[in-house]
Amino acid sequence: MADNSDEEKTEEPTQKRLEDAHKKGDVAKSQEVSAWFSMIGTGLALALFSGYIVTGLSTHLKGFFEHSYQLNLESGMLMRLWSEISYSLLGLMVLPMLAMMTMAVFGNLVQHKFVFSTEPITPKLSKISPLGGFKRLFSKDSLINFTKGLIKLAIVSVVLVLILYPQRDKLDVMIQLDVAMLLPLVLELSLQLVAGVIAIMTIVAVADFFYQKHKWMEKQKMSIKEIKDEFKQQEGDPTVKAKLRQLRMERSRGRMMAAVPDASVVLTNPTHYSVALKYDEGMGAPLCVAKGVDDVALRIRDVAKEADVPIVQNPALTRALYSTVEVDDEIPEEHYKAVAEVIGYIMKLKNRASWSNRNK
Repeated sequence: MADNSDEEKTEEPTQKRLEDAHKKGDVAKSQEVSAWFSMIGTGLALALFSGYIVTGLSTHLKGFFEHSYQLNLESGMLMRLWSEISYSLLGLMVLPMLAMMTMAVFGNLVQHKFVFSTEPITPKLSKISPLGGFKRLFSKDSLINFTKGLIKLAIVSVVLVLILYPQRDKLDVMIQLDVAMLLPLVLELSLQLVAGVIAIMTIVAVADFFYQKHKWMEKQKMSIKEIKDEFKQQEGDPTVKAKLRQLRMERSRGRMMAAVPDASVVLTNPTHYSVALKYDEGMGAPLCVAKGVDDVALRIRDVAKEADVPIVQNPALTRALYSTVEVDDEIPEEHYKAVAEVIGYIMKLKNRASWSNRNK
């Protein structure tokens, strides 16, 4: 039971999880939002270029329809005529098509920050598997998309009927109108239809955007085990880190013990703390070359005894130095006087011993 609960994806995704998904091209995206922007592009194209389109179509098609009975329908002539009409229509639709394409691309970019990834289009066996395709075809997402498409189609159909039904009288006589009069009427109806569809698509797009965002966040949720694994990858395995920290401490302690024989004096409290200080002529202040508590303190005293380094008991000064100075740092200025007295005392003892040895 515990293992199964750990595998449940109940935790909010980490920032790294979201960034990794983005790098793979896995982003929250609503097709309805893209379709809405495409419709906006269509509406803008009709509104901005309507005069240009109507004038151009009237010019190119008026003569065609008025003199259609005089056309030479031989194969070569028909192909040439069709090419001329196609190029004319293409020239008229370039700007509107660019506007619609631009809005469609913007509709994708506005939903998430820019991402370039080839992973979504990378061939995978699971994508071409008949069983996998069958599962996707009858999956929950497919059912939701199918239902959503039916609802959207029904709503748009109702809107189209509501817009076109009041115009039914005009529709009856449209076939009898001149091209110059027909095109403005068609454009007017087209704008009304696009406006109605955009109004409905706005509601659909907003609802679908939040649904897709929620669905994507649910997909990115993580299990407790995944969060722990990610933490280990980012911060390192705690066991390994503890081992490395132990190795660094042992190496540091080894270097510290190697410096004790060169110390001028070792201060103790006398059982729990030890601080080894070194002072030579020309130094600005005494230097702490080793310090420790309990076992380390005992080891410092043992090494000092073996190397004949003087050991002085001064509990208050020892504890104060241990708390305020780090290894390889000079002692703080407030301890200069107390340490100077200790070192001065040690130097006097050495001078006396040296004088006694010379007189023997």
